[in-house]
Amino acid sequence: MRPEAEQSPQNAGRDGPRRILLGVSGGIAAYKALELARLAIKAGHAVRVIQTPASERFVGKASFAAITGAPVLIDEFESDPARGAYPGEPLPEHAPISHLALVERADLYLIAPASANTLAKLAHGHADNLLTAAALAAACPVAVAPAMNDRMYRHQATQANISELSSRGVTVIPPSAGELASFGEHGTGRLPEPAQLFEACESLLRMGVRREGGGSWSEVSVLVTAGGTREPIDSVRYIGNRSSGRMGIALASRAAARGAEVTIIAANVGLPAPQDARVIEVQTAAELKEASEREFPASDVLLMAAAVADFRPTAPAAHKLKKDQGVPALELEPTEDVLSALAATKRPDQMIVGFAAEHGADALAYGREKLDRKLLDAVAVNDISRPDIGFDVAENEVVIVSARSERRVPRMSKERVADEVLDEVERLRGGREARDAAAPAGARSAARV
Repeated sequence: MRPEAEQSPQNAGRDGPRRILLGVSGGIAAYKALELARLAIKAGHAVRVIQTPASERFVGKASFAAITGAPVLIDEFESDPARGAYPGEPLPEHAPISHLALVERADLYLIAPASANTLAKLAHGHADNLLTAAALAAACPVAVAPAMNDRMYRHQATQANISELSSRGVTVIPPSAGELASFGEHGTGRLPEPAQLFEACESLLRMGVRREGGGSWSEVSVLVTAGGTREPIDSVRYIGNRSSGRMGIALASRAAARGAEVTIIAANVGLPAPQDARVIEVQTAAELKEASEREFPASDVLLMAAAVADFRPTAPAAHKLKKDQGVPALELEPTEDVLSALAATKRPDQMIVGFAAEHGADALAYGREKLDRKLLDAVAVNDISRPDIGFDVAENEVVIVSARSERRVPRMSKERVADEVLDEVERLRGGREARDAAAPAGARSAARV
C-alpha cells in the first residue's frame, strides 16, 4: 500500500494523475527504473510494470511490485491478478488479454532501459515477449530510453533502429555520456538519471494525445521544411550546408503524433519521414520556394526548419568542370528570401515558426531581429558554434523567442525539442483564439477577411 501522501491528487501536477506503463528490458541500468517508478508515484501517477525475462537478472519483480503496489508481468500467458487495472482502480469483472490490457489503458508507455536487442525488436516489429507485444498494440505515446555500452550504441545497426523508431513517432530519450558499467570505460550509453526520465514522461503526458484515433492537432494542417538546399556549381558539385534534416523530421514526427496532417518539403534529406506524412522532395532554394508557395495557403502552421542557401552561382556549368582547366571564377547571386515572402502572404489565422542557426554570442540578438524583420510568430534560435548541438547530431538546445516571451530549452533530443516548439505553437494559437473570442464581432470578421 502506498503512503497516503503519495496518493494525494495534489501531488499529481497540473494535469492530474495519469497511467504510466513502464517496460524494463535487460541491462545494469534497470535499477534506475525503480527510482523512476517511485518518482512517478510520488507525483500522483499510477504505474504498472512489464519486464523482460533478461531484466530479472538485474532487478526482481518483487522490487517493482513493492514500489508500485501492483503485480508485475513478464510473460504473455501469465494471468494478471489486477486484470489490467492500474493502482487505485477497481478490478474489471472479466480477465482481459494481458498484452493488450495494460497498454490499452496507459497514457504513456516508456521502455527504460531499452537494450540494443529490444530496440532492434521494436524497430522490426517483433513481438516475442510481453514488452514488445505491448509496444505493437500501443495507441498511446511510446518512448524509449536506450542504455548500453557506447560501442553498441554507436554501431550503425543500433543508430538505424533508433532512426526508424523516431520516424514512426516514438520518442527517443538519448543516453548520457559518462562512466559505463564496464570497469574503466567511459562513453555515451548511460541511462539518464531517473529525474531526467521523469521530466521526459511529464512532457509527453502534457501533450495528452494518442498516436492513433486523432489528437489535439487532428484538424491542424502542418507544413514543415527540412534539410538543406544545394545550389549547383556544375553537373557534379554544389554549394550546400551541413543540415541533415533531423530537426525538421523530428518536428514532422511529433506533429503527426499529435494528430496533425503533415506535409514535409524535404531538401536533400536522407532520413525516413513519418509514415503518414506527405513528402515533397526538392533540391534547390528555388524549388523549395516554389513548393512552399504552393503548399502554404492550405496550411495552418508552417515550421520553417530547412537551411536555405543565401547565395547561388549565377551561371552553373552544364558539365563537370575539370581541375586541369584551372580554378573557375565563381560569381554568386542572392537567392530569394523564402520565409519573408511567405510571411508577407500570411493570413491572420496562420502561424509561422522560423529557425535561426546562428554562430556565437550574438545568436539570440540575431534571432530576435529575424523575428521582427520577417514578421514571424516565433523563432527557435540555436548556436551552431557548439559541436554538440545543431547540425547532423541527435541533440539540440534552443531559445524559443516570440513577441511576448523568451523560453530557453536545455540540451535534449531533437524529438523533445520538437515537442517544446509545438507546445509553444499551442500556447500562441491558444492566446490568439482567446483574443479573437474577446474581440467585438465586427473586429473578428474583419480579421478573417
